[in-house]
Amino acid sequence: MRVGIVGYGNLGRGVESAVMQAGDMELVAVFTRRDPESVKIEADAPVLPMEKMDEMTDDIDVMILCGGSATDLPEMTPQIAAKFNVVDSFDTHANIPEHLAAVDAAAKAAGNVGVISVGWDPGLFSVARLYANAALPNGNDYTFWGRGVSQGHSDAIRRIDGVADARQYTVPVEEAVERVRAGENPELSTREKHTRECFVVAEEGADLAAIEEAIVTMPNYFADYDTTVTFITQEEMDSEHAGLPHGGSVLRSGVTGQQGEFNNTVEFSLNLDSNPFFTGSVLTAIARAALRLNQAGESGGRTIFDIPPCYLCETPREELIAHML
Repeated sequence: MRVGIVGYGNLGRGVESAVMQAGDMELVAVFTRRDPESVKIEADAPVLPMEKMDEMTDDIDVMILCGGSATDLPEMTPQIAAKFNVVDSFDTHANIPEHLAAVDAAAKAAGNVGVISVGWDPGLFSVARLYANAALPNGNDYTFWGRGVSQGHSDAIRRIDGVADARQYTVPVEEAVERVRAGENPELSTREKHTRECFVVAEEGADLAAIEEAIVTMPNYFADYDTTVTFITQEEMDSEHAGLPHGGSVLRSGVTGQQGEFNNTVEFSLNLDSNPFFTGSVLTAIARAALRLNQAGESGGRTIFDIPPCYLCETPREELIAHML
């Protein structure tokens, strides 16, 4: 299976690592908007400018797109789906139906498959929600993210005047998690579910009180949460907060029985040392499925809900049934 990677940031490196470890895949090329000479990769494959992509439609089975959801993927995924089978990690939940429609039109016209919104949320967490809802139609869903670095929130802090660097950790409120696990079916506010921990390197002479006030009152990011701000040195940031860990849990608590007399809780959890490397591994598995869907005669936009589980694995279906079922 011949794979191309579009974009080579943290996620692109995660995909490269997963492809190199897959016995049924070969990395054909990495495509970048940067100067290709400035991009050094681990695999024995060329780094090419984006405009070279059109010359390789016969050489690549699936393109794995590693751009951002805000501005890259809404344009990039439909454009590339018109030429290749594609997989992306578009994660703006509210805009998924619109994005899927655009990819579906482009991919279907070209006879390709475009799988969108792949990763762990949306992605594996989405499947966990679906299975739990199917088994427990009378119940409530809960999602807790963290403890982990939110790259978007960290970036929002770095844009504040006087901030040189920042990391923001999303942290579940353990009391809320335990109430859900206990089957209480609580109604939880935003503030009751998560807290936010901010570690900030301030520029020399910056007004620390003003920075803290700007963070804790920032609408859509921190104002609705209990937020702590800790100022540290750049050396502390580099040594203690260099990684990108993340994770979380999806839970559904519901009742069964004629009178709703039996309480049940379903939980799916992840604890990740590296968010982008795990997400890259999920994207790579979905790329395998995208090609198999296309080889079975399918085309158009798809999500993780549309993929047979056995299409994800390098292991043959017969072995999966014999050893995992």
